[in-house]
Amino acid sequence: MKCSKCHRDAVIFQRYSGLHLCGDHFVQDVEAKARRAIRKHHWIQSGDRVAVALSGGKDSSAVLYFLQTLLRKRRDTELFAVTIDEGIRGYRDPACAAGVAASLGVECVCASFTELFGITLDEIVRKRGDALSCSYCGVMRRTALNMVAREHGATRLALGFNLDDEAQSVLMNVLRGDVDRLVRQMQPVPGLVPRIKPFINVPEREVALYAFMRVEGFDFSGCPYAHNALRADVRSLLNSYAYRHPATKNALVNLGENLSHPETTETASQAGMTTCERCGEPCGGVCRTCQIMDEVRRYA
Repeated sequence: MKCSKCHRDAVIFQRYSGLHLCGDHFVQDVEAKARRAIRKHHWIQSGDRVAVALSGGKDSSAVLYFLQTLLRKRRDTELFAVTIDEGIRGYRDPACAAGVAASLGVECVCASFTELFGITLDEIVRKRGDALSCSYCGVMRRTALNMVAREHGATRLALGFNLDDEAQSVLMNVLRGDVDRLVRQMQPVPGLVPRIKPFINVPEREVALYAFMRVEGFDFSGCPYAHNALRADVRSLLNSYAYRHPATKNALVNLGENLSHPETTETASQAGMTTCERCGEPCGGVCRTCQIMDEVRRYA
């Protein structure tokens, strides 16, 4: 097929737009979506020091490349990467992420669960079993990223979330009946580095193609504990439905944004948000990370 814009050979067909795009127009389309998201949400301002949560996989590597391209000529912003080693044997080599950052001329700060919490995820799984491994990892990883980004002066933390990830998150909250998360307003919270998601409107397959076209050396491996995640079931369900109804993922992301808009509800789920009485991280009491560590210690 030929590109709908220039009649060169197309590299992708967008079912939701009906467009065939060549390599150049595809890259332009991805980057235009990301720039619009940043402008719409005012995600990057003059004076910002932006940390990118860099796992070394396709999504985070693509976001790092895009932001480095976007910000490299600006003298009023800074960019660096944060890599967290969860301690999963045979997975997530920090050297891979550091290599991606180095190839782009970006500083990379590495930290580990062992350094921050005194335990690896593999050790937690040995003590508690792997049924909740993804839940434990997600909570602790978010805490670790926030701690390291804040320690290094970040004013924004960029995540590699794409359209599929965000749509899945909204649908998971609906299926769990989690009203608090659906209407959570993104209010500033002391100690919490604000999150930004430049690829929130870019489908996962397009992020993957963008990464293949623009980034070298990213990691292809999958987490050995991923089979436990509710997200895997939701991904299959959503992909099957969205194949017949291509705009579904965009609709779910728009729903999530509308529900969390300050004017749509008077309930702020972050009201009363303070800091953990034990570790000092932002939460609503004793943080979930500290609760996990308590659970692990009981099985020591």
